[in-house]
Amino acid sequence: MPLAAGPAGELWQAQIRHYRPLIEQIIAQTERRVLAGEAVQAGDKLVSLFEPHADIIVKGSRDVDYGHKLNLTTGRSGLILDLVIEPGNPADSERFLSMLERHIAVWDQAPRQAAADGSYASRENLRRAKACGVRDMAFHKKSGLKVEDMVKSKWVYRKLRNFRAGIEAGISCLKRAYGLGRCTWRGLDHFKTKTYVWSSVVAYNLALFTRLKPV
Repeated sequence: MPLAAGPAGELWQAQIRHYRPLIEQIIAQTERRVLAGEAVQAGDKLVSLFEPHADIIVKGSRDVDYGHKLNLTTGRSGLILDLVIEPGNPADSERFLSMLERHIAVWDQAPRQAAADGSYASRENLRRAKACGVRDMAFHKKSGLKVEDMVKSKWVYRKLRNFRAGIEAGISCLKRAYGLGRCTWRGLDHFKTKTYVWSSVVAYNLALFTRLKPV
């Protein structure tokens, strides 16, 4: 069967060259998992023909998502100060110190007080945060940690937990109102270079900035 000539034929051949190895990978991983009963590591799996860069994101016993994991930090105002697009599905506890170090590198000092989701909690993370200069470090779930080890009083702990709850509201707003729940621009470049993600964050920050009262 002769191949089509001209631009249409070249486009068709380019699509074949792109999709053929991906299809072969899907067939291979299916044979390993279904026929051979082999456990295929998440990093070896291809979960999308059209977005082959997508990672498998699992959070506890919740549903599995496909895309990329984000870690972000906010300030007292609620503005998004930093955001990292993580490769793979690293545990939150493994990324806590990295996000703290990024904050210190930008602001030249550690935050006096900080709050984080319970999934970031560990005795080592608490120790390192204190060593970096964080006076009160509140994790939403204690995970075996004592309140008096994290902060100077139960009142401070409650205030920081409430602050973290406010962050959850901001994340929900980013997903619902600013499109951060689903990237609609195709290709890894748009995601990896943060084009789509940061456009959502900048829009969110600008809208929030207009509502902030001057100090």
